[in-house]
Amino acid sequence: MLDRSIPKLSRLGQKLPSQRWQIYPQKNDLAQKLVPITNLSPLINQLLINRGIETPEQAKAFLDLEYLALPSPIDDFPDLAISLELLQEAIASQEKIAICGDYDADGMTSTALLLRSLRWLGARVDYAIPSRMHEGYGINKRIIEEFHSEGVSLVLTVDNGISAFEPVARARELGLKVIVTDHHDIPQQLPPAHAILNPKLIDESSPYRGVAGVGVAYILAVSLAHQLGKAQSSILDALLELFTLGTIADLAPLTGVNRHWVKNGLQQLPKSKLAGVQALIQMSGVQARGQGIGDRGDKRAGVQRSRGAEVITNPQSLIANPQSPKPKSLKPEDIGFRLGPRINAVGRLADPEIVIELLTTDDMGIALERAMQCEDINRRRQEMCEQIEKEAIAIVEAEFLASLSEDRVLAIVQPEWHHGVIGIVASRLVERYGAPVFIGTYEGEEHIRGSARGIPEFHVFEALDYCRDLLGKFGGHKAAGGFSLAAENLDDLQSRLSEFANNCLEQRHLKPLVKIDTQVNLNQIERHFYQQMNVLEPCGIDNPDPILWTPNVRVVEQEIVGKSHVKLTVSQTINNQQYRIKAIAWRWRDYFPLPSQVDIAYKLRENEFNGQINIELELIGIRLPSQNQHSVAQTTPARTSFEYNERYYDCGIYENSTLPELRIMYPEKIILAVPLGQSIGLLGTNRQEAREVDISQPQYACLIQAAFHALSVERTSY
Repeated sequence: MLDRSIPKLSRLGQKLPSQRWQIYPQKNDLAQKLVPITNLSPLINQLLINRGIETPEQAKAFLDLEYLALPSPIDDFPDLAISLELLQEAIASQEKIAICGDYDADGMTSTALLLRSLRWLGARVDYAIPSRMHEGYGINKRIIEEFHSEGVSLVLTVDNGISAFEPVARARELGLKVIVTDHHDIPQQLPPAHAILNPKLIDESSPYRGVAGVGVAYILAVSLAHQLGKAQSSILDALLELFTLGTIADLAPLTGVNRHWVKNGLQQLPKSKLAGVQALIQMSGVQARGQGIGDRGDKRAGVQRSRGAEVITNPQSLIANPQSPKPKSLKPEDIGFRLGPRINAVGRLADPEIVIELLTTDDMGIALERAMQCEDINRRRQEMCEQIEKEAIAIVEAEFLASLSEDRVLAIVQPEWHHGVIGIVASRLVERYGAPVFIGTYEGEEHIRGSARGIPEFHVFEALDYCRDLLGKFGGHKAAGGFSLAAENLDDLQSRLSEFANNCLEQRHLKPLVKIDTQVNLNQIERHFYQQMNVLEPCGIDNPDPILWTPNVRVVEQEIVGKSHVKLTVSQTINNQQYRIKAIAWRWRDYFPLPSQVDIAYKLRENEFNGQINIELELIGIRLPSQNQHSVAQTTPARTSFEYNERYYDCGIYENSTLPELRIMYPEKIILAVPLGQSIGLLGTNRQEAREVDISQPQYACLIQAAFHALSVERTSY
């Protein structure tokens, strides 16, 4: 994919987000070939191709979830059989079972799911969750000792335990049986549990490979219900709803079995019979929507005449046909941005028991009380995040921004920041500055606890491992992590992280990345197109919402809404007809007002008001119009030579049909021809026999950068 950047300041002196755009190569021939298979437009097929779906078999499996052949979980999870046997014995003999959960959304929904299912199946079961403030993540010896003193016979971990060698060993010493269910990375030494269920231990090709902790709990609970002959729809529906909440809130990949089950769960949630789910939906204001939209009929919304030209003030208005009711469903963003944060806020700032009771009670009064508590705690979380983010930005701008190009990482520590929310702030700083962020707060005067978030080219866990001699505890994966250290090691940690970052990051990586699927014009954004695009749902991790882009639109209205958002209307004129559509840009107050003429990258969103459904844009990226970026100054030499990696090349800018073209001649007389603004170049001795190449690949991208430098053209020109 081609890397397209925009300058931080526009030519009008207006500040714009500093971003790099990567646009997927457009495979038009393949998109056309898929039309008879998918019955979708080539434009929608391009979205499928961008997600690795290129063959008829892949398309069928993706579009028809019933086509997905699911193996029996007992065949894929080696220890599932022994886990079921242990649980059956405990239920039959009324031995006491104890669940050890976690304080994030995955851990709390997993705990609630197993509590509900085991109680339904007649088990004597209780639970415990370690203190986030005082104990940190995972089962520990104190919990094991407590379980033993309470007469527990079988311990069941959810969303933790895979690294808990010593606590599990202690449980064995005390005669307790242990089943570990987890989804985190596998350590060098597995705990000595009686059974371990972890998708990281099964075959990489398994459709269960990507399940989160709640997915493992769901597989165990449903398998046990079937084995005991008690798999009634009432309990299975409830378990599916909790699985869906936890999977999306934990940012698990929405591929394979996750996508299959989540799609069904999103349809089930609006008609949930769980008091806690009903209360949570009610308090958050989430509204279910139809999966499709009825015929538009002959009505034309928002048409007016202006200066003799037809101006569509709202061509995206969609009028639902009441004669064609569609099944109601939630969307992943309803959980990701509404329900999930209310659950997670409790784990960050308060007692997880609030959420466990919310999701396990059948008393609507109790459920509403707990949902109101979630609402209040989440509001407090939002206020904390806003204040810490404001302070962190001030510190970065004053102390770190000038050296960021050299440090290539931000490491910020301040007292009195709540460590339960600093991970959220780290994510926002990554969005803003495009660099890896390590953020921490003091616990006492001598100890620091922190969170880390990365960018695509930076591996957070490897960075922490690189600094392991300076850290106390640490863990994580490629995109995120947590750590602790002695305060006296802070300066050394900052230096070591910078050293690691300089080994893996180039200057060009230090801009937020916007991955763009394809280009569309505003007149293409209409009912049928949006309906077709819905075949990608549910979207999330590894199956992202499509990001589209439109060049050279005009910003005709804009205003600040809320505390920091920009609401606007953009227009595009096509064949003397103007098309307008509303848009929202979250937390873009710093860039207000936006330039009047821009390129935009965005997601599509529905907005329902008074029974009318409108499609609107959620802006993700913005830059000055691409034709300005493609222009070449008159002082630029037509041709020049340059040295790159101890080899000499000739290059020049040439006119070719509609777009200027950069041509680079290799020492072997092979030519790389790159139309400016395109993601595909031609490589060969002549145009007829040349092959297409993706110029975002390092061997081409770095060479092109060197050529532009030689031509005195800024990188933003291509």
